Amino acid sequence: MGADGGTIPKRCELVKKKKKDEKLDKHVKNATKWRNCQLTQLPLKKPVIACRFGKLYNKEDVINAILSKTISKSAAASHIKGPKDFVELKLTDNKDFKRGDVKGDDYNDVNQTEFLCPITNVPMNGIHSFLVNWQCGCVYSEKAQQEVKSPNCHVCGGPYDATKMVILNPEPEQLELYKLKWEAEKAEKAAAKKDKAKKTAEKMEAAAGYGSASGEPSTSEAAPGPSGFNGVGKNIDLKKKLDFSKPTASGPSSSKAEKRKATSDIQSDPTKSDTYKKLFTTCEAAKNKPDGHWVTYNPLYY
Repeated sequence: MGADGGTIPKRCELVKKKKKDEKLDKHVKNATKWRNCQLTQLPLKKPVIACRFGKLYNKEDVINAILSKTISKSAAASHIKGPKDFVELKLTDNKDFKRGDVKGDDYNDVNQTEFLCPITNVPMNGIHSFLVNWQCGCVYSEKAQQEVKSPNCHVCGGPYDATKMVILNPEPEQLELYKLKWEAEKAEKAAAKKDKAKKTAEKMEAAAGYGSASGEPSTSEAAPGPSGFNGVGKNIDLKKKLDFSKPTASGPSSSKAEKRKATSDIQSDPTKSDTYKKLFTTCEAAKNKPDGHWVTYNPLYY
């Protein structure tokens, strides 16, 4: 079974096996996640944002996807609904990084990235873990947090809370924990919103005169009057009984009104002092006061 040149074929040339999957180098895979946007796979450019799961995106691309309502179609960013679901990152530029395509046989260092840690100067390429402070957006390496113990943010000195720190591009195990935490927060917010709506409804029912639990009308509500409306006839009769503005034909009631009017006059009240009486326009000094010029009289400055 030799060939034309008298060669003997080998077994690998005659028996074909299943082609093995090509394994991508770990460093190259990490460089792709740290250099490209997870939504569009385009190179990262400022402003850069991170979601609650630690994935990196270009802010402009995410905003455009939200406005066009196409972000829900992307599996990598369907959990982003608005500005509350991401934070803008404060990144430190790497001066040694050169952006652009590799020409010819130039050496391309995949471990060299555009951003680095502002404290330890380690590149943000996936070899070292990086954290983002969700409260201020500062980004630095986990190595810096371990070496420098501080109760404040390591970059800006702002507030620091360990529960608000998010690992960028986390491992699959950590990513699952972030997803479980996110689902728990969503359930808690929904329960709080439901309780708030229930309390508001109970307050409105109580203000309308209904019981908060049974929904039965309270006993203090007025019963329907003879006219068909709740308490309208009673209110009219009561108003007529209490109306003292119009004098009646009876003598005692008119004399009472005159007596009340006489006692209510401040100028004739012997218990009031002259200084107090001059504060009112019914005094003699106010009556004899000359009026102003007709042009400046009552300019309507209220």
